Amino acid sequence: MYDIESLYSATSVDDAIRALAEDPESIVVAGGTDVLVKIREGKFAGAHLVSIHELHDELDGVSLGADGTVEIGPITWFHHVTTSKVIQETVPVLGEACDTPGGPQLRVSGTIGGNVCNAATSADSASTLYAYGALLDVKGPEGARTIPIEEWYAGPGRSTKKRDEILVKIRIPKSHYEGFTGYYFKYGKRRALEIATMGCCCLVKLSADKKTVEDIRLAFGVAGPTPMRALSTEEALRGMPVIEAVEKIGELAAGDTNPRDSWRASKEFRLQLIKEMSKRSFAEAARRGGAEL
Repeated sequence: MYDIESLYSATSVDDAIRALAEDPESIVVAGGTDVLVKIREGKFAGAHLVSIHELHDELDGVSLGADGTVEIGPITWFHHVTTSKVIQETVPVLGEACDTPGGPQLRVSGTIGGNVCNAATSADSASTLYAYGALLDVKGPEGARTIPIEEWYAGPGRSTKKRDEILVKIRIPKSHYEGFTGYYFKYGKRRALEIATMGCCCLVKLSADKKTVEDIRLAFGVAGPTPMRALSTEEALRGMPVIEAVEKIGELAAGDTNPRDSWRASKEFRLQLIKEMSKRSFAEAARRGGAEL
């Protein structure tokens, strides 16, 4: 049973913003794969919903800007992100990450924007978008603004987006992905229909001879209260031989993160996951870039 008091289907982004501004109790719904579950659990009892589900012309699809920026509409299904040729040719690791949430049914109803706006540290797209340094364009009654993903998360399940603002585009500039190869590693107790116990995305740019780490981005979900980059680890590994980096990345990453105990896993187990997953993710990312390991 869904306790929904009102449902308004917006005809445009501006119409949705108006509806949100006029009703301080209203919330946005798109695919509904998270919002409707929360309503059923009683968290949004008597919900006032503003649907952006039909705004395909403004908010759906993946495209490549003239400057090489990857542009993703927030109501794009996970499946459409995964199968997009633009994604496969520019930021394929994001496509791989978007092929891991839930099962096939969820991936053709759940949206990447919803995954971002829920601000869960376990979100499957979160660590990869974090590694790519995504820019999040939002629009509200006070106008439009861009929030770097590093400034998006305000705490567990909370973002810096205001209630009456709508995420209108996810952008990944060319300089954030060009020359990088990567890998997303999700750990859960089963292969599908599972929330991540730990998520790890590693992007690597190798030297011309494929033997040295020229640049690296290592991001985690569930290694702290919000998705995070292991910045000290990245700094330590830049300029290091790939073979040496494989052996050192695990311990460095464990010292750079702060996982917690939960009913899904203990802090100690998550630290072990961080060590092993960072090593495996880095090794696979380097292999994809041409390194011999």
